[in-house]
Amino acid sequence: MATRKSGPLDAIVGAKISILRVSRGMSQAALAERIGVTFQQVQKYERGAIRVGASRLSQIASVLGVSVGELFESSGAPGLNSPVRLLAEPGALRVLKAYARTTSPRVRLCIAKLVESIASRTPRAKATVALFNAVGRGGRRKFPREDTLPQKDERQSRAAP
Repeated sequence: MATRKSGPLDAIVGAKISILRVSRGMSQAALAERIGVTFQQVQKYERGAIRVGASRLSQIASVLGVSVGELFESSGAPGLNSPVRLLAEPGALRVLKAYARTTSPRVRLCIAKLVESIASRTPRAKATVALFNAVGRGGRRKFPREDTLPQKDERQSRAAP
């Protein structure tokens, strides 16, 4: 008898389920209730830890309002940096939605630089966060101009004796 281990396709389908569920504002518990499983089971589906059976996949697609085929579509090769996989990370879709609501190119640039610096855990993250925490007159936060943010070459020259 063949083993039923989950594979890369299961991870892609799970990530797609997660993205669609979050984009519809549905909790794992709500999806679980509608398809007749526990929320822990939904967590395992979304992580790709276990396989989703055909009838369960059909139920999930119906609840999410998509075709079963849409759960298999991906925007590229499966991998750690695929957009589907990245958006399935906890909080990623929330951050992207908030970013999309901003209209200022300067604010968008600051957000991107802040997140990138935090992700790379450089000293620049502390400097950028400190600039964002600066409060101007009237108790309003001041957003730094792009030219006031420390640049990469400036950080290196400060670090050198």
